Amino acid sequence: MAKYTDWLTEEGLIKIEGWARDGLTDEQIAHNTGIAYSTFREWKNKFPALSAVLKKGKEVVDREVENALYKKAIGHTMLEKQAFKLKTVNYDNGKRVLEEERIEIVEVEKVIPPDVTAQIFWLKNRKPKEWRDKQDIEHSGKVEYSIKKPDDLV
Repeated sequence: MAKYTDWLTEEGLIKIEGWARDGLTDEQIAHNTGIAYSTFREWKNKFPALSAVLKKGKEVVDREVENALYKKAIGHTMLEKQAFKLKTVNYDNGKRVLEEERIEIVEVEKVIPPDVTAQIFWLKNRKPKEWRDKQDIEHSGKVEYSIKKPDDLV
C-alpha cells in the first residue's frame, strides 16, 4: 500500500507533475501511485503541495493544446524533414561504369492552411454569444393582423 509520505517527497511530486503534464487524469495518476481514486481525492484536499503540482502540470498541457488549436485555426508554416533518393551515374567512354544511390534528408517548408472546424470550435467557445448555434432574439412591439372574411374577397 502506498504511503502519502512517499509521494510528498520532491521526487514523488515531480513524478506526479510529469504525469499531469503528460495528460493523465487524476484517476490514472491515482492508479500509478498505487492508491484508490477516493484516497487520491482526499490527499489532494489534505496536502496543498500535491494539488499545486497537479495544477501546474495540467496548466502546461492545457496551454500547449490551446496554442495548437490556435495555430490550426489560423494556419501556419512548419519545417518538415523529407528523405530524397539521389542517384549518381558515372560513365566512361559512353559506358555506365558506376552507379551510386544515397538518401539525403532535407528540411522543406510546409504550409498548413487554416482549418474551418478549428475556427468554428474556437469562436463558439471564445465568443458564444455571437457564434453559438442557437441565437436568442427578443422582439418587442406590436404585431397587428386582420382576418378577411370570404365575402370580402373578390
